[in-house]
Amino acid sequence: VLSGSDTGIGHALAKYLDNLGFVVFAGVLNKDGPGAEELRRTCSQRLSLLQLDITNGTQVKEAYLKVSEKVQNTGLWGVVNNAGILGFPADGELLPTSTYRQCMEVNFFGAVEVSKTFLPLLRKSQGRLVNMSSMAGGIPLPRYAAYGASKAALSMFSGVMRQELSKWGIKVAAIHPSGFRTGIQGTSDLWDKQEKELMENLGEDTRQDYGEDYLLGLKSYLLRMPAYCDADLSPVLNAILHALLAKRPHGLYTPGKGAYLPLCIFCYFPLWFYDFF
Repeated sequence: VLSGSDTGIGHALAKYLDNLGFVVFAGVLNKDGPGAEELRRTCSQRLSLLQLDITNGTQVKEAYLKVSEKVQNTGLWGVVNNAGILGFPADGELLPTSTYRQCMEVNFFGAVEVSKTFLPLLRKSQGRLVNMSSMAGGIPLPRYAAYGASKAALSMFSGVMRQELSKWGIKVAAIHPSGFRTGIQGTSDLWDKQEKELMENLGEDTRQDYGEDYLLGLKSYLLRMPAYCDADLSPVLNAILHALLAKRPHGLYTPGKGAYLPLCIFCYFPLWFYDFF
């Protein structure tokens, strides 16, 4: 079972696993959307689409019932919690509290809900739980206070689940990719809406302290993001495949350029050095 298969990593993963011969249950936010339609058109008959807004408990339960009916007593081999949102990258002080809540709802609580719901099926097969976190969930990165906090929560959840579920033979992994071109930053319409909400929630003192030029330049960061991101998703797909199939999967994967070194510096060097780095 995969969540967030409409676009990005989830979409590519659904195709990748289907091509390898897996029976894939691809959860999508919009079953009638272009991403779902492309999966119908390009994938085999083994792939099933699930209407799955992971923040909607009813949809999560309905997805569980559909999957349970298909796999019956054999159980389910893997759950990949991939669905996520970025929010508007800006200084933590500037972000409205609603952005923090939205990131936590999707990136953390949604993944927890899916995990808890499908664990009985994983227990039957002694399967795998794979959570798509981020390098921002392992190290502090400026402008990612809301996103990073939600991914850090997901990473800690993964670690605790890895310990607690080992007695059932279930292996748990967290994926901490660096920057990949997935479309998670959203559309220009979404940016305008997020920018408007951010500006409306700022007090006059805060506006003056940061300055109008800085505030108006925040959106340009989103425009530049794709240039710094890798279009080749294969390192992430290979990491997920290893987490699903390896006899001894890692608890943490860091696919992509620049994902591993900053984590090492953060963990083993003084904080002042990391902040300078």
